Amino acid sequence: MKTKIIPIAILCFFVSSSLFSQGLTFGIKAGANMGKISGHSFKDEYNLGYHAGAFLTIGGKKWAIQPEVLFNQVNTDTATSFSQITGFNNVSKIQLHYLSIPILINYNISNILALQFGPQFGILMDQNKSLTQNGKDAFKSGDFSVAAGLQLKLLKFRVYGRYIGGTTDVNNLSNNDTWKVSMIQLGVGLAL
Repeated sequence: MKTKIIPIAILCFFVSSSLFSQGLTFGIKAGANMGKISGHSFKDEYNLGYHAGAFLTIGGKKWAIQPEVLFNQVNTDTATSFSQITGFNNVSKIQLHYLSIPILINYNISNILALQFGPQFGILMDQNKSLTQNGKDAFKSGDFSVAAGLQLKLLKFRVYGRYIGGTTDVNNLSNNDTWKVSMIQLGVGLAL
C-alpha cells in the first residue's frame, strides 16, 4: 500500500511544481448573467443578473487551471402554474444569490484566446423571503453545473463568455417539478 502512495505523491509533486513554475496569475472579474430556472413553474426565458469575484490561473503555455470564486445573482419569472404546483401565492419574480466556485481547465488556442471548460459548484446564499413561508425552503442549498466558454486575453485584461448548464435539481419541495439553473455569462476581468 505504501509503495503505491510514494509514486503518486512524487507524480503530484512534479505536476504541481511544473504548473506553478509556468505561471500564476491572480485577478478580479465582473459581468452580466443571463439566467433562468427551467421547469414547469417558471417562464422559459433568460433574465438579467450579475456576477463578480476573483480568479487564479495556474499553468503553462497550452494548459492551465483557473479556479474562481464568484457571487452570482439569478433572476427569473414564475409561470402562471407556479402557485398551483408549489402552493406559494403572489410570487411572480424570484431572485437567488449563489456563491459559485467554478474550477475551469483552460486550453490556450493561441496567445490571446483560450477555451474554458469544467465543473461549477454553487452554494445558495439567499433567496426571496416570500419563498420561505411556513418554514419551507423552496430551493436546495447546493447546485452542481458544467461550464464551457471562451476567454480573450489582452495584456492584463480578460473578456469572456461562457454557458453554465445546471445538472442538479434544485427543487426542494415535494412536487414532481424539476428545476435546473442555467446561465450565459459575459464579463471582463483584470489580472493583478
